Amino acid sequence: MRYMLLIYTNEADRPEWGSAEGDAEAKGYDEFHGEVTGLGVFQSGEPLLRVSEAKSVRVRDGRAHVTDGPAVETAEQLGGYYLLNCKDLDQALELATKIPGASFGTIEVRPVLEVS
Repeated sequence: MRYMLLIYTNEADRPEWGSAEGDAEAKGYDEFHGEVTGLGVFQSGEPLLRVSEAKSVRVRDGRAHVTDGPAVETAEQLGGYYLLNCKDLDQALELATKIPGASFGTIEVRPVLEVS
């Protein structure tokens, strides 16, 4: 079964890339990628740019409305994802604990609805 692991963190709390903490986080993501690839469960995954780069689109009464920023204002922002094909929810949850962002954010684990 496929699971989307959504990585939510507070951008203000994230280590800066290029700092010792940021380099340690990047190494952790490299290690996680190696593990899920080695297990054969990795399907895709990407980091996202900061929410200041986001746009939200809503269509109301046939008209598109585009606004700056994320769709919802929250303390944590969606920063990236992994799509994994796990044997079951337990494996997906176990792997979610190994994502570096889990140590200072939240990993949402959602089953993917398989549409034929």
